[in-house]
Amino acid sequence: MTLTPLLTAGLETALNHILYRDRGLKAARQRLTGKTLAIQLQELPQPLTLVFSELQVDVLGEWQDATDCTVKTRFAVLPKLRDRQQLTSLIRSGELDVEGDLQVVQHFSALIDAAELDPAEYLAPWIGDIAAQGISQFAQRGWRFLRTDLQRKQGYVAEILTEEWRVAPGRLEQAWFAEEVDAVNRSLDALSARLAKLEGQ
Repeated sequence: MTLTPLLTAGLETALNHILYRDRGLKAARQRLTGKTLAIQLQELPQPLTLVFSELQVDVLGEWQDATDCTVKTRFAVLPKLRDRQQLTSLIRSGELDVEGDLQVVQHFSALIDAAELDPAEYLAPWIGDIAAQGISQFAQRGWRFLRTDLQRKQGYVAEILTEEWRVAPGRLEQAWFAEEVDAVNRSLDALSARLAKLEGQ
């Protein structure tokens, strides 16, 4: 299974619109000119390769040459790349595996961080400034509410499973159970040795 040209073309159009339209990002873009960044997502069958030039970024599903930097991660981690401060902690936690020139992914993160990702800006030409701003603010409030609600429900479910229903054991119970299993295994080994000795007699 290969990545469809439609997927790579759509991503390329979006990235060029976000990263190469704003003149204020020129200095940040220049740091990436001539560089290649491969992004291998667990959810995709092959890496996406970003090839940066002075005027645009090309997104390729097929790339035979070596890249300056390869990043391996999950789709859910991608939004965190907007925050340069999180890169080190993502690498330490294993959520982000970087091979090659670390500066390439740092510069890419800085460029995305500096880019203006305001939905109102893209909606305005179609529906007008006031309506676009209203929809954008409504969507942001809705997203914040959903995220907060989801986090609260995750905490609630975890508490129910470990405390009330006792479906999922706590950490101490897991450690105790592991020790008990080891003790039973040692007893079985000793019993097997004794039986073998008695059979030998």
